[in-house]
Amino acid sequence: MPVNGSSPPSSVLLIRLSSTNLALMTNEVNASSSIALPEPALYYGGQQYNVIDVEQDAIANMKYLNFVANGLVDENVMVGNDEMNDAVSIGGIAGNDGGGSSSLYGPSSSSVPVDASNESHLTFVIVKCFIIGFIILAAILGNMLVIISVMRHRKLRIITNYFVVSLAVADMLVALCAMTFNASVEISGKWMFGSVMCDVWNSFDVYFSTASIMHLCCISVDRYYAIVQPLDYPLIMTSRRVFIMLIIVWLAPALLSFLPICSGWYTTSENWKYLKSNPDICEFKVNKAYAIVSSSVSFWIPGIVMLSMYYRIYQEADRQERLVYRSKVAALLLEKHLQISQIPKPRPSIQVEQSTISTMRRERKAARTLGIIMSAFLLCWLPFFLWYITSSLCESCSTPRIVVGILFWIGYFNSALNPIIYAYFNRDFRAAFKKTLKFCCPHNLVNCRVSAGVEMPPFVNSTASSEIHMNIIRARQYATSASSTQLQTLYQ
Repeated sequence: MPVNGSSPPSSVLLIRLSSTNLALMTNEVNASSSIALPEPALYYGGQQYNVIDVEQDAIANMKYLNFVANGLVDENVMVGNDEMNDAVSIGGIAGNDGGGSSSLYGPSSSSVPVDASNESHLTFVIVKCFIIGFIILAAILGNMLVIISVMRHRKLRIITNYFVVSLAVADMLVALCAMTFNASVEISGKWMFGSVMCDVWNSFDVYFSTASIMHLCCISVDRYYAIVQPLDYPLIMTSRRVFIMLIIVWLAPALLSFLPICSGWYTTSENWKYLKSNPDICEFKVNKAYAIVSSSVSFWIPGIVMLSMYYRIYQEADRQERLVYRSKVAALLLEKHLQISQIPKPRPSIQVEQSTISTMRRERKAARTLGIIMSAFLLCWLPFFLWYITSSLCESCSTPRIVVGILFWIGYFNSALNPIIYAYFNRDFRAAFKKTLKFCCPHNLVNCRVSAGVEMPPFVNSTASSEIHMNIIRARQYATSASSTQLQTLYQ
């Protein structure tokens, strides 16, 4: 080892290695001689080095020169520190006590062609843009369709759908205020809006995502009372109580988002100062206290409430199905007894059987819908919050950036699924969707006017009742066989 902490140049090491090998070969030729060669030593810069200590570095240097000669590695890949400009260190082959470090797996040593690498990266970016764009558009258009359908059809203006419409508003704001900023970061790879907008974006993300999950919790409570306690439901879920629940759902997330994030309470003081001094960086590193409180309010507590509500709903549906089955069996036994006794009786068995089958189908469909609801909620949000709480409590745990991005967008995807789950599986919403899409499609208007041969009157306002809208739809269907005079008389 060097006495003063420096090493001789590579050329000196190679020369001394050659002389050492020559001396060893001479020693083998004169093996019978009793003359012992002195222990090889190397003098450089007035310092003495043991050849045994430096031969390994020299051998490594020879291997490196062989790599350079064969084109396996760029000659300029590895550079030492200022005190060892002549020394060469190869990552994975030889260490460097002076502090210089490098790796054979750097950009210049990649065996993948540059064009192929750029092409694969471009393909990855295109696929990422397509997936992100699909999620954002599905969330915006789907939730907008729910809102418009409820506004246009009086039949859908019931207390339960107040939660559905409010949920659609929250999910649409998730897409507009949270997904869009995240999409810019995922595509560009950097934050471009400054430190103030970083706090605003993080606040929007936490606020609207928490509001969306709380709406799901409120819907589970509403459906619990509607199914388990149907007689008391009108007395429990009054308009006043629903209004209070919606106010709480929209105000509570603000206590977890804007207040602690804009004040810097959510993170450590060092990270807060770092983010403020680097406006081109936007990170959301939370402290342990904020991680526990925010995850509990945003996910764990609502999730437990939803699981308990839907479990009791499933139990009630199963109980009703068993009661219907017992009633069917009792009716069949009674009918058989009357036949044996030859007692005249009415024939309600067919109606009872049809009613029983219809009821059992509804119960099975309700159970299936509940399974879809809980599966979608858990699959979308559980992976994210598991990572969120684990990474916050385990400081040494690291997660690749691409994995974090995937977890974020899986959670966002729940905002696009909610319109399908809570609206499309409802028969009234399904019919309203079809009417709304027909109303918004100009192609249908042109076809109706051409087929009727007359100018159709404009549609009523979106806030009009569904009965008027149905009359217009019937008039369109009648237009294929009615004359233009009859149509004009109908609308006068």
